[in-house]
Amino acid sequence: MTQLPDQTDKKLGLVIDLDTCVGCHACVIACKGWNTENYGAPLSDIDAYGGDPQGSFLNRVHSFEVQPCEGAAQTVHFPKSCLHCEDAPCVTVCPTGASYKRSEDGIVLVNEDACIGCGLCAWACPYGARELDQAAGVMKKCTLCVDRIYNENLPEEDQVPACVRTCPSGARHFGDFSDPDSNVSRLVAERGGMDLMPEQGTRPVNKYLPPRPKDKMRDLEPTATELTSVTEGPKGFLGWLDKALEAI
Repeated sequence: MTQLPDQTDKKLGLVIDLDTCVGCHACVIACKGWNTENYGAPLSDIDAYGGDPQGSFLNRVHSFEVQPCEGAAQTVHFPKSCLHCEDAPCVTVCPTGASYKRSEDGIVLVNEDACIGCGLCAWACPYGARELDQAAGVMKKCTLCVDRIYNENLPEEDQVPACVRTCPSGARHFGDFSDPDSNVSRLVAERGGMDLMPEQGTRPVNKYLPPRPKDKMRDLEPTATELTSVTEGPKGFLGWLDKALEAI
């Protein structure tokens, strides 16, 4: 059985804002592209354009329609990848030591040279965050783009996970949770960041910010301010364009 470190110097991880995630899958494509081209063996795709496509993805986005007890229904887009748990069961069940948690930053990784593809880590993970790469015969998972975040040859703004760098809505944030003044720690404190399935006792490092209710419907009757703005007509460029079209 592989041992977990007693403590880690840092707790690097992600904060994912479910309120601003639009489900565009840009993070999925960026993750697939970066990890296929750079870290370890390429992520396989089998019969990608056939009738039964299969492939390895380290990050996926699930979409749900949520109906609260009170209020309007809303769609929640839920990105999911490895949560780099402090008490990672995927590590402790590994028979070869291929799965391990780094003491310097808390990132959970897989040594592909030592992995035998037994799948025990996938069974132990309560989040379904590990996938067997059928072409390589080894287990794959999110690495937090460890080959990016420490790469001094990249510009500073690119030294973050590919999913964070590419997110168009700013829903993904990367930082050190052991620092109470870091951006991710402040977001969790201010917005009530949550653990995924805390009852499992895995103490995930990654956190989720809950979506805000979308049931605050405005009155159907226009306000006086809106009526005034309509009667005044467009201003600026639109006003100029309106006058120009009238003159034609």
